[in-house]
Amino acid sequence: MNALRVIPTWRHGQERLYVCRTDGRNVAWYDREAARVNLLSEERREDVLDVLGPFLTGTVTVGPPPVPTPAELARLSLHPDDDLAPNRPGEALQTVLDHEPGPQRRLRTDPRRHALAAELAVGEALDRLEGAGWRTLHSVPLSGGDRVHHLVIGPGGLFAVHTVYARKLRVLVADPMVTVGRREARPLLRAVRADADRASYALTAEVRPVLVLFAPKDVSVTTPLRELRVLLDTDVTSLARAGGILKPADVEALHAMARDRGTWTRV
Repeated sequence: MNALRVIPTWRHGQERLYVCRTDGRNVAWYDREAARVNLLSEERREDVLDVLGPFLTGTVTVGPPPVPTPAELARLSLHPDDDLAPNRPGEALQTVLDHEPGPQRRLRTDPRRHALAAELAVGEALDRLEGAGWRTLHSVPLSGGDRVHHLVIGPGGLFAVHTVYARKLRVLVADPMVTVGRREARPLLRAVRADADRASYALTAEVRPVLVLFAPKDVSVTTPLRELRVLLDTDVTSLARAGGILKPADVEALHAMARDRGTWTRV
């Protein structure tokens, strides 16, 4: 019995078909765009090709991954349930809305859907930085039900990005308080810094906090901010201008560590 299964995944519009054992460990993956089957175990070649048979098109190359790095091998060894990389922007919110959609009719849009729209827009913008050597993980879980909306890792360092929906509203930032429209002021910057500190502890590396405001009408910052940046969603790609801190190998190693759910269980 083959005892292998094929799991399709999508990342930035590209499809990969992973071949997994019954315990969830990967033994190979098929990259359609590259027309290549990458084997982690030559002993399973025939089994892998057999289970991938219905999915293969045209001529494909079969062999070990080209110059695999330790980070890549660590990533491939993850059980799919423990791998955070496939998370979509707003993954946690989307899951909640799928299970608890709320009333069919309501006078105002569910605020959770506004929050999801903000995370989607910011997350998609951050994903586009991958070509410049940046990696982004979405909805990174922290203990107690908290999460980092977007964890960004690249040449300029690590950033914990928190998004806030503020479409056509005035935003007042008076550290640590943030007031959005006519809502009550909240000590949001304190929470954003705390999440970044927890991420720093988990990764044993400095993670800097960033607050991103989605489509506000106006933003006022009354005092200089301490070790925190406030950006508009249209300016989020400015994070990529920073550089000179991490080498490509360091980026990949930190990304491999951060995508493992187990990294976050202690924070």
